[in-house]
Amino acid sequence: MKNKMKQWLIIPIIMTLLLALIPSKAKASFYASAQSAILMEQSSGRVLYEKNAYKPMRIASITKIMTAIIAIESGEMDEMVKVSNSAVKTEGSSVYLIPGEKIKLEDLVYGLMLRSGNDAAIAIAEHVGGSLDGFVYLMNQKAEEIGMKNTHFANPHGLDDHENHLSTAFDMALLTRYAMNNKVYKKISGTKVHRSPHPTENWDRKWTNKNRLLTGLYDYTTGGKTGFTKRAKRTLVSTATKGELDLIAVTLNGPDDWNDHIQMYEAGFKTYQLVEVLPKGLIKNMKDEFYKKKVYVDHSFVYPVTAKEKEQFRIEYKMLNPNREWKEDIPEIVGRTIIYFGDQQVKTMPIYYKQVEEEDKQSFFDRFRNLFISIVGVRTNG
Repeated sequence: MKNKMKQWLIIPIIMTLLLALIPSKAKASFYASAQSAILMEQSSGRVLYEKNAYKPMRIASITKIMTAIIAIESGEMDEMVKVSNSAVKTEGSSVYLIPGEKIKLEDLVYGLMLRSGNDAAIAIAEHVGGSLDGFVYLMNQKAEEIGMKNTHFANPHGLDDHENHLSTAFDMALLTRYAMNNKVYKKISGTKVHRSPHPTENWDRKWTNKNRLLTGLYDYTTGGKTGFTKRAKRTLVSTATKGELDLIAVTLNGPDDWNDHIQMYEAGFKTYQLVEVLPKGLIKNMKDEFYKKKVYVDHSFVYPVTAKEKEQFRIEYKMLNPNREWKEDIPEIVGRTIIYFGDQQVKTMPIYYKQVEEEDKQSFFDRFRNLFISIVGVRTNG
């Protein structure tokens, strides 16, 4: 009996010791219940987590991200759109447009993104593309431009009316990364409530964003788009920012998508941080005497890494051979910097030659004389 008592006393002690050995800041683990998922960092495009991210699948209403960015880039956001009968008759989610009403394209994009209006999608497509087929052509053209290699759009809303309307989590993250660089899209995507004038009533239409991450579930959310059809199931794109880290999450066929996105974001924010690999300005470690203290990069380069990855960067400089015939006509771009992360090339940037301004060429006496003249007012009018 005493031996059994000793065993029961020893077990809690052992458990306590084991727990003490576990680091308090354990590395966060990534997980998503969705069939396909991805977490991407905005500035670099680095994939921080993926699950079947390159598998073509149905995407439902996250299609409307492409519809929105094409409408925004059309330059016609202030134009009035006449709503057709075919737009009003579109099945599924709606902002309840009225046949023949005239509504600003900007308001249609808000209705498209916040309430997922399929009627708004058709009205946008007919106005911007000239026809439904014309707009779908623009969608696929833009997809090719962005690099969405496993995507084909067949409509502007994402309904299951075509068998070949497919994309991947990776491609939708690429699209979102592209769209979030547009200030208008970023504002609309992150809007919680929008009001639009009603054509026949004295009150405004009020559209509340369906993205529950944005409206209350997750404080760091900055935007996104929801989606659902019977065949695609739940799809979701969202964006979030914490500190200097901007992240994009996509899930396809995700029954627990809100929690999937929160879990991916929390793991991403705990595991990664942005590191400045190359600062903007003068390149200080240039060995060539001709270029020393005279060449620079016009913007910095940052990259998301874990604490253990910080030492894996390598920078190479490829410079033009100085040419005696250049004299003062030195090219603006005299080389490029190539940044490697491990064995992977992650960035190429032009290197600029610092042209000497005329003021810098002036002698000390010339600068002093000009200063004196300006003080005594010789050059002033009258």
